[in-house]
Amino acid sequence: MTESLPTPRDRLLLAPGTRVTCPHCEREFSLGEGFARHSLETLAKAGEQAIAGERSSAVAALKQALKERDERHAAALAEMRALEQSSASAQLKALQDMLAERDGRLRTLLTEQQELAKRAQALDLREQSLADQIAREAQQQAEALASQARAQLEDELQKKAGQIAELQGQELELRRERARLEEARQALELEAQRRLDEQRREVEERVRAAEGERARLKEAELQKTIDDMRAKLEEAQRKSAQGSQQLQGEVLELLLEEQLAQAFPLDTIAEVKKGVRGGDAIHTVMSRSGQPAGVILWEAKRAQKWGSAWPAKLKDDMRAAGAEAGVIVTTSFPAEWPEGQTFGLHEDVWVTSSSSAIPLAAALRAGLLEAFRARVASANKGEKMEAVYDYLTSPQFAQKLRAVYDAFRKMRAELDSERATAQQRWNRREKQIQLATTQLLAIAGDVQGLAQQDVPQLELEPPAPEVGAGHDDETTESE
Repeated sequence: MTESLPTPRDRLLLAPGTRVTCPHCEREFSLGEGFARHSLETLAKAGEQAIAGERSSAVAALKQALKERDERHAAALAEMRALEQSSASAQLKALQDMLAERDGRLRTLLTEQQELAKRAQALDLREQSLADQIAREAQQQAEALASQARAQLEDELQKKAGQIAELQGQELELRRERARLEEARQALELEAQRRLDEQRREVEERVRAAEGERARLKEAELQKTIDDMRAKLEEAQRKSAQGSQQLQGEVLELLLEEQLAQAFPLDTIAEVKKGVRGGDAIHTVMSRSGQPAGVILWEAKRAQKWGSAWPAKLKDDMRAAGAEAGVIVTTSFPAEWPEGQTFGLHEDVWVTSSSSAIPLAAALRAGLLEAFRARVASANKGEKMEAVYDYLTSPQFAQKLRAVYDAFRKMRAELDSERATAQQRWNRREKQIQLATTQLLAIAGDVQGLAQQDVPQLELEPPAPEVGAGHDDETTESE
């Protein structure tokens, strides 16, 4: 029996039931059985060759994958040992590269798996096409061979799936290792930041200490400068105190005039020229309408001792200037002046210190304005009395009085109504009390009559007359 299939050119026009003899085994069989067996044998050989090729390629690929996995595992271990000795950033970079390479290889294995699945599908299609070509008698054997081949392929695929699962487990472990390395890197960064903050605090403390020392030195220098300037100022004050008394008086006068002008901008402050009799400053108090309300004459004295002739001279100047009040602003007071008193009346003139001059001026100014208003009011007294008389005799005033009377009349009516209601309520309560008292006395009499000596004598008295009298008095008072 030949192993090659006959071509269409060599095909014989014979019936399938024609009997032929095998030249090798001398066995007689029909022509259909011979062709079917030959097709089955050819199909079996082709299937075995395909399965053997697929198995060999799959075994080779698996061996290659296992070899590469072992190499990668050894390389990963070496890299891990190297990563433990390098910095956290270098470890993370290497691990990321290794994971990227592992992901690429896993994708390659998945691609190979898909190719194997495609090959299995192509093999199924090939078996289907061969099964359609053979006769019905070889269909069961072809299906058995196909199922056997499929089972072997499924076993190979299961093995591949197991290898992929193992690789995925390794990938999961590597990802966990990467997470641990990431945590270690974060811990290292946190520790580095804490150390950096600690160093920064130490630097700030050193700088603060240096600045504090520099500030203390600067403060000492400033204090020394202030002490020197204070000494020079005291020396200048001593020299100034020894200067002209006239200059000191002029300074006090200028200061007084400036303070008065600032405190009372509506008033007029006039300076008395030097050599002219009449004090140092004339203060004219002005009302809000712009009319002069009075004059205050100011005299400034800056001396070591009080002058007894100062009050008399100021009163003469007041008469000459027509002033209502005179004030001496001085640095020395009379001998009989109370200790601690800053201003007061002395010999009909006001004496004050420089610090109390403005408050005293405000008080005197208020008095002058009040007197001015009284004078203005008295000047128009007749006209005001006539206006009041006209108002009292006007119909408007009569209407207002009538409205007030009506309001009081309504209040009186409401009060009378309330009194009547209260009186009725009192009378009802009084009768109720009398009835209850009568009943109580009756009950007490009955009990005493029945029990005679067995019950102590009950001493019940009628209500005291003061209660009714009190009501009457209260009613009278309310009326």
